[in-house]
Amino acid sequence: MVEKYPINIWINDERYEKLRQAGLADMAEEVLAGMRVIKLQCTEKQKDEILRLYPMAKFDTATTKSIELIPSDAKEEMFNLVIRRKSLDVIDEFLKNVKKSG
Repeated sequence: MVEKYPINIWINDERYEKLRQAGLADMAEEVLAGMRVIKLQCTEKQKDEILRLYPMAKFDTATTKSIELIPSDAKEEMFNLVIRRKSLDVIDEFLKNVKKSG
């Protein structure tokens, strides 16, 4: 089985409403005291590409095995892709868009 590495995107009330309107509210996972998150899954290749594109990003090998410290504008674009595509499977498209604009 291919290991997946999550990117956690925190969901505030405004984002939750957008998810709800897109029919994706059930994708938001409540993690603590009403705080919600969606988890975008990356392959190892995608993880390595994101870490190369965003040198400030880190891969948490110790606890969550997640990709952290991605710039907020990049996470916002990922979230917008989720809404447009009505899917959490947006990392390939995100990476294509970053390469085009870069």
